[in-house]
Amino acid sequence: MKVLWAPWRMEYILSDQKKGECIFCPGSDRSRDKERLILCVAPKTVVLMNRYPYINGHLLVAPLGHAPDLESLSDEESQELLAMVRRSIKILKKVMRPEGFNVGLNLGRVAGAGVEEHMHFHIVPR
Repeated sequence: MKVLWAPWRMEYILSDQKKGECIFCPGSDRSRDKERLILCVAPKTVVLMNRYPYINGHLLVAPLGHAPDLESLSDEESQELLAMVRRSIKILKKVMRPEGFNVGLNLGRVAGAGVEEHMHFHIVPR
């Protein structure tokens, strides 16, 4: 599959997306999960679909608590976060059968972090 650019991301790029609620904070009301593209809320992590994906299946995995970087996480948060990344990849392999993945996180504005105060993994099937 050859994808050169993602024109559907223009809405995100041109918007003031930093206003309003944090996309990674699900709160206690599960009634809006579908609207907010939340797939799973675990005790310490959340998994959601990227509203402006690079490609189909682009997921975001984040700790529930605001943390700007990996050093800010407790050992339990780190363990659950990585376990959820692994679980998400396993599910995407089964459902989408990609040839590979890009998995990573952007830490800090200069690295491209769109939500600096709430670090998150990107899982992009390829």
